[in-house]
Amino acid sequence: MNDFINAYNSIQTPFAWVDLNALDYNIRFINEKTINKKVRVATKSVRSVEMLKYLESNLQRFNGWMTFSTEETLFLLEQNFDDFLIGYPQLDKLKVVEIIPYILKGKKIVFMVDDLTQLQFLDSIGKEHNVIISICIDINVSKDFKLIYFGTKRSSLHNITALEELLDRTKALSNIQVVGVMGYEAQIAGVGDRPAQIYKKPIIQLLKNKSYRSISTFRKEAVRLVRSYYPLLEFVNGGGSGSIAYTCTEEEVSEITIGSAFYAPTLFSRYDSLKLQPAAGFALQVTRKPENQIIVCHGGGYIASGAIGEDKQPEPYYPTDLKLLKLEGAGEVQTPLYDPRQKCVVGDVVYFRHAKAGELCERFNQLYLSRDGQLKSVCNTYRGDGKCFL
Repeated sequence: MNDFINAYNSIQTPFAWVDLNALDYNIRFINEKTINKKVRVATKSVRSVEMLKYLESNLQRFNGWMTFSTEETLFLLEQNFDDFLIGYPQLDKLKVVEIIPYILKGKKIVFMVDDLTQLQFLDSIGKEHNVIISICIDINVSKDFKLIYFGTKRSSLHNITALEELLDRTKALSNIQVVGVMGYEAQIAGVGDRPAQIYKKPIIQLLKNKSYRSISTFRKEAVRLVRSYYPLLEFVNGGGSGSIAYTCTEEEVSEITIGSAFYAPTLFSRYDSLKLQPAAGFALQVTRKPENQIIVCHGGGYIASGAIGEDKQPEPYYPTDLKLLKLEGAGEVQTPLYDPRQKCVVGDVVYFRHAKAGELCERFNQLYLSRDGQLKSVCNTYRGDGKCFL
């Protein structure tokens, strides 16, 4: 850890850090665990052009990008990236039209849909510009246990009947081609095994165990049905960082989307099957010491998205034993910490981990990359490139 700290001695706080040794370890872990699947990188969990290029060059079975908006996709197309699955439905006509010239040049860009309105929108643009638009159908593999809905509220395609009705309607659409299916098991990939509220652990494990079979059954049936309409289906996308072990056993899945596992934020320390190393975070300076066991850092209120809870707060990483105060948490411009061993003095630097991965990059213009105790380089985040997509 001292080598890691030494690399940043001269950097002005606050700053965002990336430990390349840890990042390489995480990449090796993913290469080993996904040996029978291709890997699509979730750009929202990285949000840096240079870091995306680094991942592409080091992943053994890299298979393109899952982007989160047409605007982001256009930005990456301008950087000469290729092979995109836009992971969320897009209805901004001006931006979609801007992508058409890239499709005509041979760039591979696939749009996500789950209902007829989205399909008709894309088909109309295809007709206007005399181009076939590639489509991925997003099925909903969440599990409704009646007392609790386990998963995410996203796709409207909850069952085979709904999927078949949509596929029947595609027959009248001449300028779309279904090339992919996605069945994202969010209740496995996005729910940790060791929640902040300990009492939830057996409940989560029970719900996960009851979800596996229904996920697999529906996704297999959906893929068979889509192939009966579109025999040249190119890919079936599934999973996420938190479901690598499960998704890689699913024979119908050809590729798995991974993002958070690279930076390994705190939420992904809560999975039994993920043996990752913290690879990214941020650093703040201690500017106050109001009590012997209390220090105050300047900045820090970088709370993660999602349902509000303690697990969405950043966590002190080094020095060890530091803790957020329950009644204050991570503050907008200052963050008090409990320092039981009185390790820190005014002027020291405290290193933190973010709860999520890419959201860290919305707070900082650069990432400071270190390896073996040396600062190796500095690269821009999307924000540093002047971009803010959502």
